[in-house]
Amino acid sequence: MTLGKLIIGVAIAALILTLIVHLVFRRVKNWPMSYLQNFAGALFIFSGWVKAIDPLGTAYKMEQYFAELESAFEPTWFSFLSPLFPWLSHHVNTFSVAMIAFEIMLGVMLVIGAARKFTAWAFLLLVVFFTFLTGFTFLTGYVPDGSANFFLFSKWGAYQETNMKVTDCGCFGDFLVLKPKISFFKDLFLLAPGILFILFYSRKHQLFTANVRRLIVIGTVAATIVYCLSNFVWDLPHTDFRPFKVNNNIRLEKMLEEHAETSVEIIAYTLTNKKTGEKITLPFADYLARFAEYPTEEWEAEQVKDEPTITVYKDASKQAGYGVKGFEDDPALEAELAEYVVKKWGITADTVTRVVEHSKISEFEFSDLQGNGVTEEILNLDNYAFMIVAYKLYGTSEPGTRIDSIPVYAVDTIPSGDTMQFVQRQTGIRTEEVKAEVYRWDDDYLKRWTEVVNPVMDAALKDSHPVFAVTAYDDADRIQDFRKSTASPYPFVTADDILLKTIIRSNPGVVLLKKGKVIGKWHFKKLPDYAEIKALMK
Repeated sequence: MTLGKLIIGVAIAALILTLIVHLVFRRVKNWPMSYLQNFAGALFIFSGWVKAIDPLGTAYKMEQYFAELESAFEPTWFSFLSPLFPWLSHHVNTFSVAMIAFEIMLGVMLVIGAARKFTAWAFLLLVVFFTFLTGFTFLTGYVPDGSANFFLFSKWGAYQETNMKVTDCGCFGDFLVLKPKISFFKDLFLLAPGILFILFYSRKHQLFTANVRRLIVIGTVAATIVYCLSNFVWDLPHTDFRPFKVNNNIRLEKMLEEHAETSVEIIAYTLTNKKTGEKITLPFADYLARFAEYPTEEWEAEQVKDEPTITVYKDASKQAGYGVKGFEDDPALEAELAEYVVKKWGITADTVTRVVEHSKISEFEFSDLQGNGVTEEILNLDNYAFMIVAYKLYGTSEPGTRIDSIPVYAVDTIPSGDTMQFVQRQTGIRTEEVKAEVYRWDDDYLKRWTEVVNPVMDAALKDSHPVFAVTAYDDADRIQDFRKSTASPYPFVTADDILLKTIIRSNPGVVLLKKGKVIGKWHFKKLPDYAEIKALMK
């Protein structure tokens, strides 16, 4: 799905709705206005619905926005706004659900023509809010990384996509990932109908009676809130748009993404004059021949690369009937990749070259508590393995003391021929009070592990299945204390918290893997007993 296809789909839906309003309800007052109502309403309903499928995804995205806005406002005259963003981050789940419900409510109100003046202003203000977020994100591409605050406009330089702190807007959740620039222009476009709704709100159509419209709006809000909560409080999202969904193979997808990235070549250079802003694009060969004409003191050069691709080709001599370019040196791996890709992409042609975009799978990197990489070991486990994902261990700590038991030794001297041997012998144990962090874990959070997750994991371990937990990078002592507090008999490893939030929308959540393939995923509130899970292990 692309934004263009989505807009075409919404435009067609708006046309059908407008015809229904005219032919069935006979309520069209102004055709262009009714069409704009239905277009904006359908877009908001769809946009809100794909967010409602995964409200935590929207919450995580808003956390990123709030963190960046806090740091941007802090050194300015608007620093008094900075404390607002940590507060919003603390209540981000509630904010996410409220925003999603409000967006869908506005979409429905536009379609049925409820509270026309209020809806017009609410629509414009929400679009302004979205425009501010996407515009801020896009424009940070002009802020040199680490060298200037966003509001120091005189320090802005040439646009660099890598300077952006939030890399996608989250407008359509993970269903359709848009670059901030595209999202920003989309929101600028939506300002036009927002202004028209305010100027000509009386020309908007209205369906049903006022009481029926009110009941529809109340019912929409209530249903949306319940639906949102069902997708993260009580269970996982019923549809998974993320790359770690069931049946995806993390190991193979990671190989494909990394190989596609290495196949990218520089095809041109875009040169920007630092004084005038003039832009010139030169093919790669021309730039190499003429780069002396564009000294770095005057020109800023940016590489233009082709897209990361994977080519799959039919070859009857291959084990899978297909081959994957770049993996011919390892026939067994090539056959595994070819079988996986042909099935997933539904390939029937002789040769297919497909763009493979960078995703969070490329960032799938785990380390043990000593900092040693364990990614390959985990992704190549032949047996069914259980991965418990917890992006955050809920608890607090404070300075305190602990009592350490220290062995006391004596050295005995024993004659041995012409020499003497010294043998160390433990004579007792002494205690010593040492300064240490005292960890206090949230009781309800501990119960998720001790009463829900660990009984299932104990059964899996008895059945000889590997079990490990992965949490965000943290102090090793803190993680070990949590492991001890939950009596977890399996190892803990660490990874980036955003990666863990992407893998599963539950804390803790359980993922069943086999050689990198995702076999199953469960919210801790919906975790079945081990016997039911074992039925998946075929």
